[in-house]
Order: sequence, then structure tokens, then C-alpha cells
Amino acid sequence: MNGWSPRALRLDDLEYDLPPELIAQTPIEPRDAARLLVYSRGDAVPEDRRVAELAALLRPGDVIVRNDTRVYAARTRFVRPTGGRLEILFLRPDADDTWEVLVRGRPVQGEALVHIDRQSGWEVRCEEKLGEGRWRVRSLAGDSVPVLLQRHGETPLPPYIHTALADSDRYQTVYAQHQGSAAAPTAGLHFTRRLEVELRAAGVTIEELTLHVGLGTFKPLTAETLSVRKLHSERFTIAARTWRHIAEARSEGRRVIAVGTTTVRTLEHLAAGGAAAVRGDALVGEVDLFIAPGWEFRAVDAIITNFHLPRTSLLALVMAFIGVGETQRLYRHAVAERYRFYSFGDATLLT
Repeated sequence: MNGWSPRALRLDDLEYDLPPELIAQTPIEPRDAARLLVYSRGDAVPEDRRVAELAALLRPGDVIVRNDTRVYAARTRFVRPTGGRLEILFLRPDADDTWEVLVRGRPVQGEALVHIDRQSGWEVRCEEKLGEGRWRVRSLAGDSVPVLLQRHGETPLPPYIHTALADSDRYQTVYAQHQGSAAAPTAGLHFTRRLEVELRAAGVTIEELTLHVGLGTFKPLTAETLSVRKLHSERFTIAARTWRHIAEARSEGRRVIAVGTTTVRTLEHLAAGGAAAVRGDALVGEVDLFIAPGWEFRAVDAIITNFHLPRTSLLALVMAFIGVGETQRLYRHAVAERYRFYSFGDATLLT
């Protein structure tokens, strides 16, 4: 079991001042034109670079691991019998053909909600209140929920993005394969096919796993979360050969570089002996790992990740990796240098 730092992390540690105009509203073009703040723990100052320079910043033998999940059109709008409108974010299916959803509004247990396009014939019944805005709902339509979301759903952009997205594929990574996420693994949005070619030519190996992003990734932290040290679980799959390649790289002294916090959490879950079942030639399971200062990293040597919202597990993970004070200084530097923040913003390379 990993220990904690002498002074436990506080919510106040996860706060910082950000001018609203630094919240990126649109993706940069091309993807790898984003800025890259390079920092190694213990360095005096960070280095201001570009994602397009990544191949020159890494070493032959390095192994990049990234999350190939694909975002689905998870956001929908429904109407209560009283006429009140609700926004529903479909998070994940359960084994009994129900879905865990996040509702913006106040439905009542047992209530049937009708999709805002009444001609769609789509109704859902609110079966169980799960807390924190989450419900378990059952679709009453003939078609499956994924099919209905494909017809009637919207790209689930974060609430801090107010500009409509001209191309929904810009909220997908170029290597997205397996559909199942309610939010994008945003560190991967910076990769291009050209950058992949350059990385492989530089002797860098690229591996992939799948973690479907849900509430565990983007739910703001509370004092209770800090005390129980667990997040909402998210489902992962990794090929057994991929896990072997990662273990071999570590044993040979080659660096494992995780693209995004979802990748970090999956690899660290497995390295710490977390539960995983064998299904065919893959390891599958669920991650509820909350990585905070005091965590002993066993699988990851470097992280490529975006700048994260205050009071989130993502920011706590960065603090675990490079230190609380160093993260705060790094973010102050990024603000002073006018980096772009959050999902469509710039990135960091942390070692």
C-alpha cells in the first residue's frame, strides 16, 4: 500500500488563479502546434517548447503509452412530465441493461423522461438515485442506447467551453479506436500522424491501452474524496503483450512515458497489483485509483498531460509526480507565459 506525504493534501493546495481568457475555447491547428512546457522534478526552471518538437525531446528506447478510447455523443436533453428540461450525460452501461448517467436537473425516482425531440420515441425511466447528480436509468425505446445516442446525442464538450465545435473529430484523438468515453483523453489530442512517424523514426515505441473516461476522471474533488482516497471506477483493457512490453522496458532501464492521467492511473493500478481479469489475450478491469502526493510510482517515468482544473484528481496526480510546490510554481509560470489551459489547451512533459 502506498503511503502519504507527512502533510496530507488539502483542497486549498489544488487551487490556483487563472484568468478566464486563458481557457482555450477552440483547438489549435495543427494539433501538434500546441505549446509544451517541459519540466523535470528538481529543475530550477521549466523549458518552453512545442509538441511538434517531442521526438527531439525523447530518447531512443522510450515507450509512449496512450489511451485509444473513443468519445461517443454522450450528452442528451430530455423533458420531465411537468415540462421541465433536463440535460443527461450517459456515463456507462450496467450489466442489467440500465445506464449510469449524470443529470443536470432534478428528476423524481420512477419518473419517465421524454427526449426533447418527441418524434424520436425515446423515453428513459429514472430507476435509482445514486447521489452527486448520478442516476441509474432504463431506456424504454426499442433501439439500444448507443444507437439512440448516435442519432440524438451531442459531443460532450466540457461546460467551460462555450464555442461550438466546427468538427466533432477535433474532440477525438487521431488514434481513437474503442468507443466508450464520456470525455476525451485530452493529452492525446496533440498527436498527429506526422508526429507519430517522427517519434518512431527517433526510436520511440508507441503502445496503447483503453480506459473509458467517466466520472472518475472529471468529477471535482471533495474533502470526503481526499479522506477515502477512491474515485468513481472506470473500465480498462490492455493487451497482455502490451503490458509485457512495458514491463520489459522498465526492467531494461528504458523510460515509460504515459500520455494523459487516464493512462497513468491504469498503468499504476496494474503495477501496484490492482485487480485485472484475463479475457482472451487482454487484461480487463476497473480503476478507482486516486493518486495523490505520497504515491510511489512503479510504472511511469514521464507524463505528457494538459493543464488541469483546480480541485481535480488530475491536478493531484501531477502534484504526486513532481511535488505540490513545484506544480504550483509550474502553473504560475504557465499563467505568466500565457499558456492555453484545459481540454483544448497546451501540454506539459513532466519527468
